[in-house]
Amino acid sequence: MTVTPTRAETTATTATGNGTSVDPDDVTIAYIGGGSRQWAPNLIQDLAQSPLDGEVRLYDTHHESAEQNARFGNWVQDQEGATADWQYEATETLEATLTGADVVIISTQYDPAETFVHDLDIPKEYGIYGAVAATIGPGGIFRAMRTIPQYREFAAAIREYCPDAWVFNYTNPVHFVTRALYDEYPGINALGLCHEVLGTRHRLARYAREELDMDAERSDVSVNVKGINHFTWVDEARCKGVDLWPVLEDLVESEHAHQEFTWDDLAEESVFTDNWQVTWELFRRFDVLPAAGDRHLIEYATWFMQGGQEGLNRWGVKRTGSDYRAKHWTPAESDQTTDVEAWLSGEKEFELTESNETFVDILLALAGEDTYVTNVNLPNVGQVEDLQSDAVVETNALIRAGEVRPVSAGGFPRPVRSLIRGHIDTIETVIEASRDGDLDAAFEGFLIDQQIRTLQTEDARELFAKLVVAEEEYLEDWDLEGSSVLAESEAYTSA
Repeated sequence: MTVTPTRAETTATTATGNGTSVDPDDVTIAYIGGGSRQWAPNLIQDLAQSPLDGEVRLYDTHHESAEQNARFGNWVQDQEGATADWQYEATETLEATLTGADVVIISTQYDPAETFVHDLDIPKEYGIYGAVAATIGPGGIFRAMRTIPQYREFAAAIREYCPDAWVFNYTNPVHFVTRALYDEYPGINALGLCHEVLGTRHRLARYAREELDMDAERSDVSVNVKGINHFTWVDEARCKGVDLWPVLEDLVESEHAHQEFTWDDLAEESVFTDNWQVTWELFRRFDVLPAAGDRHLIEYATWFMQGGQEGLNRWGVKRTGSDYRAKHWTPAESDQTTDVEAWLSGEKEFELTESNETFVDILLALAGEDTYVTNVNLPNVGQVEDLQSDAVVETNALIRAGEVRPVSAGGFPRPVRSLIRGHIDTIETVIEASRDGDLDAAFEGFLIDQQIRTLQTEDARELFAKLVVAEEEYLEDWDLEGSSVLAESEAYTSA
């Protein structure tokens, strides 16, 4: 489906890249992280209902999971409603997976019980109550430090085996990871994708229905979006050409936008429930609308993290606890993983559904079947005029046959620009440190993070060292032995 650009989107910057030509009747997709328990099964169902045909090679360090998804993919082809022709195969090496691929999907995850739980629990000892801990802050930075070296290897392999392929990165932290891909292989054609802006468009469609009595859905809403992943902003929004800004200006003064919550109010709510109270408050203060979930926004706009759990709850944000993350890794206990094994065995009834993600739409546009506009993460070549060049930013892009063209989105009010620039400095500092595994240089990025600035420098050092101790086996590409920061730390030297 084509999305019409808003006025601010009509001036495009230089194209980011021109990748391999995509033949809609014969697409070769290489999926790194193909043992995924949620995204891969969703992708398989989307592809089965698409006008595209081809093969998918699934690669995962947990080969058995990739094999199961391959069986599932081939099984789905025989289900009612499957109209496309796809073949799935589990592969055992990056070379076999990537050679000649038209498209590469990257979606990986380390065992949360060994990593993510520490990202949440250890900072909490220092009064840092991250709601997600996956994108920025101490947890997001350590997730990046675990992930970046691996993604440099992926970028090098793509350069060798399929240098012109289109690369779709779904792994968090999206801005760190996508930046690492380009830092390792500047000629890569990589897009960082995230559905937070899609959620904002969905919410705006709801307001168009409720406040303007319009027949509206997400695809009818166009926004001018800009920022960095999970800290994106909108300064223009339309539904079928109708300006939605007056609606937002009315709503921000309503009771709807001035709610307060307690733990009891949120006890039965999912951690993914978005009450939009942080969004409304930031809109009131800065006159631009945040376009990510509140649980992500608070980790960048750190005022809302003050006061611990009670402070978060007051704004309608429910913290994702480490117990939840550990359960998410166990399919039997998780509400986020798909039940492939039960479907294949017949234990659970299967019904073909769509994920509402944008991958198929983007791929169709690259194949020349349509022109499509959606939000993507790309290096800044001018699409955001007052942020650092080459930093990965999130804006809309115009996608058509063999081309992804980021669109000019303008700049920011000074206060918002200041916030974003600070986070970019953290990201860029860690990326530079990762080039030779300089842990002390990475600590500099850690130290200037806006969540860490609430601590004394010695406490920041001890927090950093405790996270290193807890996750040391995942940080083998970093120079721990040569680190003066760790040598000064009681947490590390006494471990």
